[in-house]
Amino acid sequence: MEVGSVYLKWLAIGGSWAAILTVVIAYFGYGKFLWDRRRRRLRLEEYLKNEKANKKDKGQRSILHLVAHLGMTDAEILQASFQSNHVARRLGKDKQTGMASAILFEWTE
Repeated sequence: MEVGSVYLKWLAIGGSWAAILTVVIAYFGYGKFLWDRRRRRLRLEEYLKNEKANKKDKGQRSILHLVAHLGMTDAEILQASFQSNHVARRLGKDKQTGMASAILFEWTE
């Protein structure tokens, strides 16, 4: 048996293990991504549900308010609202111009 063929054999085995580990790590990473996305959605839903339950107002909150209180980016809040069946997006209008000036989020049943 030649020395070169032994190296090629070990190289092939190492390549197979690398492929298997790549798949395992990719599945783990995708699972973590889905878990984080679900966690953000649940945080947004819970916060809006509690705000509406206080009955001080309609429970509508702006994206800036949610960024400050939830510690999520505006993109994460928008993505979580699109995934949720309980979060409605409303338009806040400017009183002077009547045009949309803000996106408001509200808990709905």
